[in-house]
Amino acid sequence: MRKKDLPIVYSCSGCSSAAQTANQVAIKMDRADIAEMSCIAGVGGDVKPLVRTATSGREIIAIDGCPLSCCKHSLARHEVEPTHHFDLSKFNVPKRKGVDPDPTLVEDAYERIVEFSNRKAQV
Repeated sequence: MRKKDLPIVYSCSGCSSAAQTANQVAIKMDRADIAEMSCIAGVGGDVKPLVRTATSGREIIAIDGCPLSCCKHSLARHEVEPTHHFDLSKFNVPKRKGVDPDPTLVEDAYERIVEFSNRKAQV
């Protein structure tokens, strides 16, 4: 399958452990060819090629580290509603400044998001 046929995955990539957990999950999805990762900072910064990707009509998976939902709000600036939105605080991923993400929590979140996405794709 070509990357352009996959869903797009965006993630929070802020400074907290929760944000970096979201980022690592999205990177894993991209490397496993489950989704094509794109740059949410570029969408929020109105970078034309990245906004075109976001508004292309492809399925979108947005992964936020916390309830602030910066990723989801960046998409909303361009009237884009993600197909699937995940807030990792609902997965009991703590938000801590100056702390690296817990690899166990990264793997757990990754597996849960992939499982949910696969289940929705089969419906």
